[in-house]
Amino acid sequence: MDFVLDSPSASHGIPPIDFRAQLNDAQFAAVTAQPSPLLVLAGAGSGKTRTLTYRVAYLLSQGVRPGEILLLTFTNKAAKEMLHRVQDLTGVEPGRFWGGTFHGMGHRALRLHGETISLPRTFTILDADESEGVLRDAVEATDRAFFKDKTHPRPGPLHALLSLARNTQLPLADTITRFFPQHEAIIDRVPLIAKKYAEAKRAANVVDYDDLLEFWLELLRKSPETAAYFAHRFRHVLVDEYQDTNTLQAQIVDLIGSHHRVMVVGDDAQCIYSWRGANFENILTFPDRHPGTTIHRIETNYRSTPQILALANGVLLAQPKGRHFDKELRAHRANSEKPYFVQSMDSREQAQFIVQRIRGLVDEGCALRDIGILYRAHFQALDLQLELSRLQIPYQITSGVRFFEQAHIRDLVALLRFVYNPSDTAAWNRIAILLPKVGNKNAAKLHAAALDHARLLQQDFIDALDTDDVRSKVPKDARDEWPKFTASLQQVRAMMRTMKPHNAVEIALDGWYGDYLKGAYANYVSRLDDLKSMIGFASRYEDMQELLAQIMLLNSETSDRSADPDADALRLTTVHQAKGLEYSAVFLIGLADGMFPLRRTIESGDIEEERRLFYVAVTRARDELYLCFPKVNTKGGPMMLQTPSRFLQELDGDLYQPLKVKRSFGW
Repeated sequence: MDFVLDSPSASHGIPPIDFRAQLNDAQFAAVTAQPSPLLVLAGAGSGKTRTLTYRVAYLLSQGVRPGEILLLTFTNKAAKEMLHRVQDLTGVEPGRFWGGTFHGMGHRALRLHGETISLPRTFTILDADESEGVLRDAVEATDRAFFKDKTHPRPGPLHALLSLARNTQLPLADTITRFFPQHEAIIDRVPLIAKKYAEAKRAANVVDYDDLLEFWLELLRKSPETAAYFAHRFRHVLVDEYQDTNTLQAQIVDLIGSHHRVMVVGDDAQCIYSWRGANFENILTFPDRHPGTTIHRIETNYRSTPQILALANGVLLAQPKGRHFDKELRAHRANSEKPYFVQSMDSREQAQFIVQRIRGLVDEGCALRDIGILYRAHFQALDLQLELSRLQIPYQITSGVRFFEQAHIRDLVALLRFVYNPSDTAAWNRIAILLPKVGNKNAAKLHAAALDHARLLQQDFIDALDTDDVRSKVPKDARDEWPKFTASLQQVRAMMRTMKPHNAVEIALDGWYGDYLKGAYANYVSRLDDLKSMIGFASRYEDMQELLAQIMLLNSETSDRSADPDADALRLTTVHQAKGLEYSAVFLIGLADGMFPLRRTIESGDIEEERRLFYVAVTRARDELYLCFPKVNTKGGPMMLQTPSRFLQELDGDLYQPLKVKRSFGW
């Protein structure tokens, strides 16, 4: 179907739009392209959403009916924003389109045609908690002892494991080896679990979130008539953030877009979510799967200064040949200062410098909310959070909660508090209920029994926990775990009495809680990094009393805060969560090899995604960019000298300027 250009009778009453005047040359070329496979490579800050919105408006202006357009996005918010912009441009109401998330559109398709693959129309959708409940019941019906082993994944992490395998279509064994290596011991048991979970859902006529994609793809594959219906109905398929699609989503697009009137918009240099299932190959091989693809590059950046973009282009140049699309960001703005390279002695000095510079920025008229502190992993911002709290500078963490408020950090601190002071029942309750089938009432009974026994026999409380009298009151499901639990508490106590606080933290992680962590969280590896950073933090204190007091004081200082997204507070975030955001000034911290890129990604060979993540980070800055390198690392124990991130070393030194940090923090 070719367009009948400039045909008023074909525009369905759409008001005239001067596309030429409202778009730059590259945007205009993509928006007005003839129907064919179109790959729009939209660089950071180049107006991707504008291009997609105007494409929809252009199709309508050329006589395409709203019902013939399928718009696929990753969030309902993105779809609503685009379709409301279309309404502002054309007057066409959002409800006349099939526009929304992949999962939302999958749901609509299955309601209409699911019976073709024996899925009754009366199916209901499970939420996350309900899905985990069905999975738990399916596992326990097959192996009642599975969840008694605390190193085995609990229902939440187990569901995350199965979900990743389904969305990537990787074999379960490969998924475990690559993303969940802590669970390699159960590789042979997971396929049966997956089978039983699927059977339980079918029997209850329920589907989970991933089924909406899997069944949609199954429907398109098994029913050629249905696939042909969708291909005929949706004469134009538009996909936002295509670089973030997983294997299932890309295959759905290929089948619905078998007519090849598909426009996908994205940026291969911003593909940073492989751990969530995103497949970099989807965008890279799109032209192979859709012969005759026209590639449109939208490279004019309206966000950043030319000097920041020059550095970003330097990052792109370091990519391996043949494994990316060539592009070069071009600045729309006037010249300014080069990005700054800031060396500090360690993360504490790095934090002190940042605070001083932030004060300067505020004095210069920059709002706190327009300053972003970006980091690769949560633990890298610990010293900065401490410094901000000490100086009462308001800040918000947009990628989660503050360091000491994270569940796993609070667990570890509770364990240390209890060993230091066994009368601390709040700390005891927090760690005791981590045991199977131990709730608050059982925890209180066990504490009372140990206290009675310790008083009667004039025995140490923690030793009393390991006596037959107390053990007999432990719930049946927790009895196998109890000896290691109590032994770990005894080991931590011994370290507190004879060694330094950081030794006690280290032995706590090596014991029962370290094993608990493996099964409790899908992102076990990153949480373990957080906990290991506590070893370095504890090494600053000579006794446990001082360490615990400082942690609790910090918690009391940070707990009363506003969650108002419009509050004038500094923004702290991981780079992953910063994608799509922008700030007047950006401080990118922890730029040392082993910190960014993370050591585990260096060891696993995932350097290219890390480089793309670095590119995303530097392109968040509009006016000023500070690249911060701490020369010494104290995480996890003894001080170690670091080298600057390889991503910095790859860059031409002329792309940034050194900023000397003096002890007085002048510059």
